[in-house]
Amino acid sequence: MSSKVRTLFACAMFVVATSMSAWAQVENFTPVTDAVLQDPADGDWLSWRRTLDGWGYSPLDEIDKTNVGDLQLAWAWGLEAGVSQTTPVVHDGTMYIANPGNVVQALDARNGDFIWEFRYEMDERRRAGAQMRSLAIYEDLVILNTVDAHVVGLDARTGEVRYDTAAAPPNQEGYGFSSGPIIADGVVVAGLRGCERFREDTCYIVGVDGRSGQVLWRTSTVARPGERGGDTWGDLPLLMRAGSDAWIPGSYDPVSGLVYYGTSQAKPWSRDARGTDGDALYSNSTLALDPATGEMRWYFQHIPGDSHDMDETFERILIDYDGKQSVFSMGKLGVLWELDRVTGQYQNAIDLGYQNIVDVDTQTGVVTHREDMISDVGEELYFCPSTGGFKSLRAMAYHPETTALYIPLNLNCETAAFLPVEQRLGGGGTGGVRDRQNHFHPDAPDQLGELQALDIRTGETLWKQRRRAPYNTSALTTASGLVFIGDWERYVFAYDADNGEELWRSRLSTMANGYPITFAVDGKQYVAFGAGSPLGGSSWTSLLPADLLPEMKNPRAGNAIFVYALP
Repeated sequence: MSSKVRTLFACAMFVVATSMSAWAQVENFTPVTDAVLQDPADGDWLSWRRTLDGWGYSPLDEIDKTNVGDLQLAWAWGLEAGVSQTTPVVHDGTMYIANPGNVVQALDARNGDFIWEFRYEMDERRRAGAQMRSLAIYEDLVILNTVDAHVVGLDARTGEVRYDTAAAPPNQEGYGFSSGPIIADGVVVAGLRGCERFREDTCYIVGVDGRSGQVLWRTSTVARPGERGGDTWGDLPLLMRAGSDAWIPGSYDPVSGLVYYGTSQAKPWSRDARGTDGDALYSNSTLALDPATGEMRWYFQHIPGDSHDMDETFERILIDYDGKQSVFSMGKLGVLWELDRVTGQYQNAIDLGYQNIVDVDTQTGVVTHREDMISDVGEELYFCPSTGGFKSLRAMAYHPETTALYIPLNLNCETAAFLPVEQRLGGGGTGGVRDRQNHFHPDAPDQLGELQALDIRTGETLWKQRRRAPYNTSALTTASGLVFIGDWERYVFAYDADNGEELWRSRLSTMANGYPITFAVDGKQYVAFGAGSPLGGSSWTSLLPADLLPEMKNPRAGNAIFVYALP
């Protein structure tokens, strides 16, 4: 290379470097304190469901029933390849996005201009499968949970690493995160996944100091031999007690001082494969934890001794109404549970009427499996819902004016036989099924998708919207009386929260996926949807639509964020 060429190259690199340093930083950043998280600015979206109570509701009202039909694309941003079910975080006009592969990017939320990027160091072969559903923000840090169970604190202005903490138990492999944490009075609280294999340890919810990254506590979500609830696994040794992952973010009530998490099923899925017919605590439960110590203040088990992969690990929504302080949840069975969030006492259960697996005593909350619904390994069984569930990780949203929850559902059933597992260290797993046959639900022939508005006071269904394609995102509600949601067929919608009338629709690059949000910058409201690859993921996004909707196809690429606004 000649000296003249070297000089020109050096000058070019200097220009690039100085340009990067000029715009690769968030300007005028204000710290996100605990007080801010508990009462965020109307235009910000600071937590997974915007607020710590899990409502999925925004007080913004510039976009309303009269003008939502005028929404148009303001900007879009392509995401990394891989499974994408992301939730952007927005603060002070900056959007932070978790990409597949544990990649975090900061963008100008007004126009999508790039600010900075962080790429977690990992085996590149694992990157496409390393999904992350959400981030958290605390003080001046963006908090990333990683596929290998690290909690990483990034400088929100620059993306530089301030701490990187291994959160799993020491000397144990296979744990990970697939969702971000909830921040509870400075503590980063997150649930581990990867708990399906047999090991001499259990699954955990962990607490990490938000400022330093120091691990404060780990609380087992599986009752150990000799401890409270340990006998609910029969005489199984610790090695054979698996599952009870808490892989969806929890909620936090600063008044009661409790964090609320849901747990998944015990594993293997079927009782016969597990080798016990006991309740298997603390699987399929709501857990109330002290965020300072991790102490379990109370628990409530929704499905004792589950035998059909009926997760109850999803969002916990905290609602005060009629003098009650309640925590609401719904799992795969489509049963809405209401508990007193201070004591954990049962309040109510509303069965949507689609499942055929259990009976729920609505006076006591006691659940019993129906006759002939507990099968042996290898025995074929017809059950509703399928292992994909009616209600899954697509979160409900609450609207305080209608006192209704807006619930994305997937109406389906399954015929299959549950499989055995290897009874050895490193064995286990879900057990899975063989000879699976997917079915439309008999109440909804040829239609998988339902969005239902359910009044929490009366238990009445206010309205339903049904579609052949499943709804594939969480619901989002706004103060102007709108419900936003997206589906597997690439459509995104706005509905009237009062009556379910469709007011607007648009279409994305691939199926709508993840958790739509709304935010405002300089007084202008935006609505953001994620488009997420159908590769991998759950049976809801892959097996069921491919089998039952053969005429519908999704591109194998097209991950992106699409942001809409009024003209």
